[in-house]
Amino acid sequence: MKILYRYIFGQFAKAFFFSSLVFVSLFILITAVERLDAIMDNHLTLLEVIRFFLLTIPATLLITSPISTLLASILVSGKLSLSSELPAIRSAGVNMRQLLTPFLFGGLLILGMNLLTAWWIAPAAFSETHLFEQRYYIKSDSRAKENQNIHLLEPGNKMVAIGNVDPDDYSTLNLVSIEEFRGARVLSRIDASSMRYDKKEKVWIMRSASTRVFTENNEAFRFEPSKSVKLALSPSSLKELHLHPDEMDIIHHYRYLSEKQKAGLAGLEPSMVAFHTKTSMPFASLILIMIGVPLSAKKKRGGLASEITISLFAGFLYLGLQKTVAMAGNQGAINPLLAAWLPNLLFLGIGYVIYKTTLD
Repeated sequence: MKILYRYIFGQFAKAFFFSSLVFVSLFILITAVERLDAIMDNHLTLLEVIRFFLLTIPATLLITSPISTLLASILVSGKLSLSSELPAIRSAGVNMRQLLTPFLFGGLLILGMNLLTAWWIAPAAFSETHLFEQRYYIKSDSRAKENQNIHLLEPGNKMVAIGNVDPDDYSTLNLVSIEEFRGARVLSRIDASSMRYDKKEKVWIMRSASTRVFTENNEAFRFEPSKSVKLALSPSSLKELHLHPDEMDIIHHYRYLSEKQKAGLAGLEPSMVAFHTKTSMPFASLILIMIGVPLSAKKKRGGLASEITISLFAGFLYLGLQKTVAMAGNQGAINPLLAAWLPNLLFLGIGYVIYKTTLD
């Protein structure tokens, strides 16, 4: 039995590696064609282009792993069936549960690899590719716009308005105003040309600060070349305002959501769906094996062509369903946790039905 398991696992590993290589190469080729104008316009060196596409591989593997796994399982079990090896194996007393064992072992290894990639490797790589795209592919004014006219609510009924932020240095803010309210009435307002964070004292230093204090009947004005203010706002929290969920590792992402939920912020559904998807997506490869192996365990017309067609259709159907349900979760139509796991649950049910029909 061990010899049989090693043989099937070896065939499955080779097929998965080859399928992943083909899909990653295809994705890189498509991306390269789309970005060809930007690459030429920015006069990028060959090393810069290679580095960028290498950084896209982790995210690409996460997307293509379910299809690669399904294709590998269908090709290997289909080959065993077409070459009459499978009937001989079944006649020797090997049932479908035992036949699935080496495939599931391979699926568990892929699951572990994908969890490591989704939780830590892909976020680190995405952060680098995002910076690269901002520098070379996105219009020069789009990055500036997301760092302009920022309004933040501070504890103590304070509103901080920021004219613009240097995207390379979140410790320096320009055109800053801080308003303190009591109900609908403004108690005071501080305007400054710039504000810089003091890491040692953990305070903000406002430059050319004009302070106005409002009472019911009059207004007091004071100008100071330099003024220290204590705010909950920090350069790191300011940077996180525009941090993409795919840039955060699993621990950072969890802390981010916890802090924002405690603060009572709304509109967190897209980030919550992305957080749960980082765990649910890696399980897809393992689940699709339960569809691929039983589905191709019987001889059928069409041979290899039909096997590839079935696997590609089922794989892209899963990805399409995953994207559709995620959109519903992003809009709050369904629970974010359910949005991340629903495609897996549906395909797990389909796989179980197919598996039961193939049992002796």
